[in-house]
Amino acid sequence: MADLDLIVRGATVVTADATVQANVGVANGRIVHVGTDSPDAANVVDAQGLLLLPGMVDTHVHLMDPGATEREDFPTGTAAAAANGVTTLIEHSHGRPVLDVADLMEKERYLRGRSHIDFGLAAHAWPDRLDQIPLLWQAGVSYFKLFTCATHGIPGFSPAELLDAFRRLAASDANCLVHCEDDSITAAAELALRASGRDDGSVIPQWRSREAELVATSAASILARCTGARATVAHVSYPGAAELIVDERLRGADIVAEGCPQYFLLREHEVHDCAGFRKFTPPARARNDDDEDRMWRLLRTGILNHISTDHAPATRDQKTGGDIWTVHFGLPGLDTTLRLLIDAAYRQKLSMQDVVRVYSTNPARRYGLWPRKGRLAVGADADLVLVDPEAVGVLSDADVISKAGWTPYAGREVRGAISAVYSGGRLIARDGAVTGEPVGRFLPGPGATGASPW
Repeated sequence: MADLDLIVRGATVVTADATVQANVGVANGRIVHVGTDSPDAANVVDAQGLLLLPGMVDTHVHLMDPGATEREDFPTGTAAAAANGVTTLIEHSHGRPVLDVADLMEKERYLRGRSHIDFGLAAHAWPDRLDQIPLLWQAGVSYFKLFTCATHGIPGFSPAELLDAFRRLAASDANCLVHCEDDSITAAAELALRASGRDDGSVIPQWRSREAELVATSAASILARCTGARATVAHVSYPGAAELIVDERLRGADIVAEGCPQYFLLREHEVHDCAGFRKFTPPARARNDDDEDRMWRLLRTGILNHISTDHAPATRDQKTGGDIWTVHFGLPGLDTTLRLLIDAAYRQKLSMQDVVRVYSTNPARRYGLWPRKGRLAVGADADLVLVDPEAVGVLSDADVISKAGWTPYAGREVRGAISAVYSGGRLIARDGAVTGEPVGRFLPGPGATGASPW
């Protein structure tokens, strides 16, 4: 074998299927060797005592760029991702949504040289612009985001409109991500709560109720089965909604459930005291340890298919600059998610292979990034994460790279530190800090026609 650009020696290699001792060799940005022998390389990394994971793939991220970049931008958000083991993401912004091919081309041009990691771009489906779906899919969007309620300035889809959209998505064999909260239920709850003069944090779980999520999830799951659309339900917050999805999947629907860390680790009551710092939707639902344990079990068993952050940061000033009705929705997540999942493995909520499966392999498969992403095997991109399994640390606001500058998990002790991160065999982060300039590539989606890096 010819000399390699890089070899990582002696690590414990963790994939979705196995954990083995192996050496991993890289040439021209790809993995070309996985085995016990150790070819020569220009750069040798001694990884004895470390875990080697594939780069994480976060498929639900909001970086606000171009748009409200005081909240987040690509250079900062992707630096947070790179430093914390995420080497690929899919982004969409609500403030400047991609609605047609011209929007997509303009955004892709603008983002050149602004990302530390590889990225795809999602589009928003708009009820009166569904003719754009085949055009955008062929132009290279990764998926279409649809809302079943009016949120973030984005119009919601009624069931009739969702049926039409799903038929068109199925005709193009296009992916979609659906935000499931029933508009009539959330709107009625908001009217009643405002009329009563309520502005305490506890309005959030009453406004964005379990019933609203359940009704919209049921409709989306049934319509996905009826149309053959390939759908993912975003940020599923509690077991009842996840179980509806798996029921329809067993009946033949091509639909899966996405989980987010906040539904495993934050509690419903926290919004009362933390107010805007726990304003996200759907809100946290867990009320006790049993609720959390049920969510971890759904993730372990595949009923929840994969994890994304739904990274939607806002600064402290933005989270305190109004009442509970007016401050921004959303949480930062890119800085903390992999460390929280690794810690969950050491707390026996997951296995380390589960961590790779739910935050790398499964999202890569779902959104057409496999086999280049989401695995450690010959032919895959050399996106590598080295983890020190013995390190113990405490998450803190001071370590947050995101423009948010805070994390809801501050003060939480976690085991496992991310020592080094490689993208295409190139070192992009070490010990929590990025090491170079943004060189990430735009990755056209699986429906793209024409030139593609694949």
